Amino acid sequence: MTTAPDRPLRLAIIGAGPAGVYTADLLTKAERDFEVSIDLFDRYPAPYGLIRYGVAPDHPRIKGIVKALHKVLDRGDIRFLGGVDFGTDLTLEDLRRHYDAIVFATGAVKDAALDIPGADLEGSFGGADFVSWYDGHPDVPREWPLTAREVAVIGNGNVALDVARMLSKQADDLLVTEIPENVYEGLKSSPVTDVHVFGRRGPAQVKFTPLELRELAHARDVDLKLYPEDFEFDEASEEAATTNNQIKTMVGTLTNWLVEDQDTGASRRLHLHFLQQPVEILPGEGENAGKVAGLRMERMELDGTGNVRGTGEYIDYPVQAVYRAIGYHGSPVSGLTYDERRGVIPNDAGRVLDEDGNPVPGLYASGWIKRGPVGLIGHTKGDALETIGCLLEDEPDLWTADVPDEQAVIDLLEERGIEYTQWEGWLKLDEHELSLGTEATGTGPVERERVKVVAREDMVRISRG
Repeated sequence: MTTAPDRPLRLAIIGAGPAGVYTADLLTKAERDFEVSIDLFDRYPAPYGLIRYGVAPDHPRIKGIVKALHKVLDRGDIRFLGGVDFGTDLTLEDLRRHYDAIVFATGAVKDAALDIPGADLEGSFGGADFVSWYDGHPDVPREWPLTAREVAVIGNGNVALDVARMLSKQADDLLVTEIPENVYEGLKSSPVTDVHVFGRRGPAQVKFTPLELRELAHARDVDLKLYPEDFEFDEASEEAATTNNQIKTMVGTLTNWLVEDQDTGASRRLHLHFLQQPVEILPGEGENAGKVAGLRMERMELDGTGNVRGTGEYIDYPVQAVYRAIGYHGSPVSGLTYDERRGVIPNDAGRVLDEDGNPVPGLYASGWIKRGPVGLIGHTKGDALETIGCLLEDEPDLWTADVPDEQAVIDLLEERGIEYTQWEGWLKLDEHELSLGTEATGTGPVERERVKVVAREDMVRISRG
C-alpha cells in the first residue's frame, strides 16, 4: 500500500468542471479500504468549467446540473482551489511532491480546425470562442464584432444550435438569464437579419438533441425557415427514424416545421440547411478585401448507408460572418504526452501513457481530455467511473508523496503569491452575482436571477473578500 496507514491517500484533480467533480465524487463514494483527501484545482476562480463557460445561458438544463455539482462540493469533503493554473502556478513536479496520484480533467476548449480556403478571413470565427464571449469567460475580450446582417453557422451539433440561437434571438429575451451586461449590449446592437445553419448530412443524421432543437421554436420575432430539397432520406435514414426514438422525434419536428413554413414577417430568420458541405469561405473585394463576403457550399447526397457523397453542385450564400462549430479540440497538458490529431492525453481506460505507450504510475485522465469531445455531459459519469476503477486497482503501486500534508500545498501557493480561491469564496461570488440580479430586476423590465461577473480580477477580489 502506497500510503501510510495513519494518513489518507492524497489526490489532486486538475479541472473543476463536470468531469473533475464527478471523478472526485465517485472516489469518495467508492468501496475502498483506505481514506482519501482530494484537492480539486481549476485555472478559473469559479468552479463548474464547461457549465459556466461553455453552455448557452438560456439552456434549460444548466440549473439542474449546477445544483448537482454544487451539492457535491458543498459537502466539505472535497477541497476546491480555484485561480491556479497548472503548468504555470504549479508544475507536475510540484504535484508529485504533494499528492500520491493526479487526475487530469482539463476538458476541451479550443475549436476543431476547418481546413478550407478562407477560414482565416476577417469575420470567420470559432464557435467555441463566441461561446466563451457570451458566457463571460474571464480571459477573452469584452467586445465581439457583431456587424454582419447575414451569418452562417457550420455544424449540426448542440454548440452550433446554441451559437445560432444566441445570434438570432432578441437580446431583451436573454435578460432573464445570467448574461453579462457587455454581452447584452453587444447582442442588442447586432444588425443581424438572417442566420443560416449548415449540416453536412441529412435531417436523420443531425447530432443535436430534441431539447436543443425544440428551443429554436421558442424564440420571439424569429421565423424558422427550412427547405424541401434538404429533406432526403435513404434506406439507413428511414431505418434510423423508425428504430431510434430520438431520431424519430427530431425528424418529425423538422418535417412539421417544413410543412408549416413559417413566414410571420419576423425581423429575423433562422435557416436550417442540410446535405451541404463547406468548400470555401469567400473573400470580399475592394474595401472588403480580406473580409468574409460569402460561403460556397457543395450539395451532398446520401449514399444509402447514412453517409454522404458530393454531387459537384455548388451554392454560394452571401454572408458577412461565418461561425465554425464543428466540434471542440483538447489542448496539450504540461509534462504529459499529447495526441495532436485527437486532442487527447493518450491513455488506457484512464491511465495516462508515456511516449512508448506504457502507463505512467499515478497519472490518470477523465472527461473530454481522456476520450475526446464526444457525448453529453451525463456520459462523463461513466467515463469518470472507469478512471476511478483504474486508480483503485493501482493504489498499492502508487508512489508516496514526499509532502502529503494538506496545508503544505496552501503554503506553497501563498509562498508563490498565487491569489487562489476556495469554496467559501465561490459562495461569496455566487451570492454577489445573485445580488446583481436583484439590483438589475429593480431597475429593469424583467426579473433577473443573476448577473455574471466577468473580469477575473473582480472574481478574485469578491471571492477572497
